[in-house]
Amino acid sequence: MRAVSSRGAKRPRPHPFLKWAGGKYTKLPALLERLPEGPIDLYVEPFLGGGALFLELARQGRIRRAILNDRNPELVETWQAIAADPDGVYDETQSWYNDEQSYYEVRQAQYDTPNRRAARVLWLNRTCFNGLYRINRSGQFNVPYGHYKKVRFDHANLRAVSKALREADVEIVSDDFEAVLGRAGAGALVYCDPPYWPVSDTAKFTAYDGIPFNADDQRRLDAAFRALESRGARGLLSNACVPATLELYAGLPQARVQMRRSINRKATGRGPVDELLVGTPSLASRFRAAR
Repeated sequence: MRAVSSRGAKRPRPHPFLKWAGGKYTKLPALLERLPEGPIDLYVEPFLGGGALFLELARQGRIRRAILNDRNPELVETWQAIAADPDGVYDETQSWYNDEQSYYEVRQAQYDTPNRRAARVLWLNRTCFNGLYRINRSGQFNVPYGHYKKVRFDHANLRAVSKALREADVEIVSDDFEAVLGRAGAGALVYCDPPYWPVSDTAKFTAYDGIPFNADDQRRLDAAFRALESRGARGLLSNACVPATLELYAGLPQARVQMRRSINRKATGRGPVDELLVGTPSLASRFRAAR
């Protein structure tokens, strides 16, 4: 059976086009109330993922220029393809049947055009088990088939995302986060949503691109985040609320907020969890004023 089309649906508000572990769409208010008001000359997001916060700020018309980065080149190419040709990407998602045989054929396939490769990412994300994005150290997507009866692709949203990217003068890159943060100067606003510090010894899924994000990377991020203030940039950061992160970001504005974990192998693991929000010192008043 083919995926169900939503070509005629109207959804002017851009929102994430991928199901993404740790996505922030449902908790945008907790982020927005800790950000400064007004226009943003340069918005920098070094761990783009689903891009929920960027899309909301772009919808509000606040972003004049943006640098969006992710170290996963397949994800970056998907964003770039949607920015350039959302209709073409959508049409390619209608190329495959939603059945187990087709799923594993598409999962194994290598395609030669940006639109088809981007459509493959969207299609696998919607048809795989639990919408999980995971690749192994060889760079191969390895999530099993999800057995969903209906799979929908929101054409109107792809167009809305493309419009947001084009109107905000966005540069989409794949680089190391430290290099990207180094480009945030006076007046820039940064949001960091890195792979989280594991909440337990058994919860170590921090690699969406086959490369672990380890404790040394977390400390490197802490140093780069703290350096923003000296260049006149402001920043907000999310991470797991665990003793290691509370200690790592000691001395900076902090808040615990409940976020819903929407992707987990077990349904009982998808409930609310405490997460840590951290700000640069210039955002301290926003943290105190937040509910």
